[in-house]
Amino acid sequence: MKQAILLFSFLMSFSCTSFAAMISNSSEIITNIPTKEKIAYLTLDACNGKTDKRLIVFLTQNKIPTTLFLSGKWIKKNPEIAKKLSLNPLFKIENHGTNHKPASTTETTVYGIKGTKSKEELINEITDNSKEIEKLTHTKPSWFRSGTATYDKNGIKVISSQHIKIAGFAINADQGAKLKKEQVYKNTIKVKSGDIIIAHMNHPESETYEGLKKAITELKKKGWTFATLPSQNLAQTSNSKEKFKLPSFKKLITFSSYL
Repeated sequence: MKQAILLFSFLMSFSCTSFAAMISNSSEIITNIPTKEKIAYLTLDACNGKTDKRLIVFLTQNKIPTTLFLSGKWIKKNPEIAKKLSLNPLFKIENHGTNHKPASTTETTVYGIKGTKSKEELINEITDNSKEIEKLTHTKPSWFRSGTATYDKNGIKVISSQHIKIAGFAINADQGAKLKKEQVYKNTIKVKSGDIIIAHMNHPESETYEGLKKAITELKKKGWTFATLPSQNLAQTSNSKEKFKLPSFKKLITFSSYL
């Protein structure tokens, strides 16, 4: 009987450890770019499906530099929009994985989505989509955010071996595009200097656009600026954003008009 109890305890311990191993925060996952200035880093995930064109037009017209994490699944479904976004000088395109899978080495399921099952599959999840993005932008992505933005410890090691930075978040603005506009606004307005904000651009039916629009408009009035995630080694990033020359307003309106 005692042996049976010990065996049960061991199995439960193993099970809980496996589940808890999927994390969204660690020293390797970057959630903030240190700065004393009122700078925030807005990032939008395109996991699969459609595009919230209202959000893209708003960001363009208001000259908000934004990092877009595009998955291979989304790019395949939206090739023309992906190309247009890559041409918009306000937007920086980064890697959200070939099949939008959690970064695991044991096929761990997160939010009903199966993770990669091995080191080899995770490398393909990174490199295959990186090649697709490079075709669009002519630049190799320098940041990676896995599907569901969760990782196991081995997954983090695999990603680091590919010499690419892991994009976490300090502010989860829309909780997977599930929140009402007022909560999206309240989450976003809490931003602190250097914080990375995550939201979603692939759910036009959601209230993400309305919430972000209200928050960003208010933050700008309070003197906040936005920047894309830096390409260089973060140790080389001073207490300011990368040099970013805004294109002319006329050119930006042209971009927004054909989305």
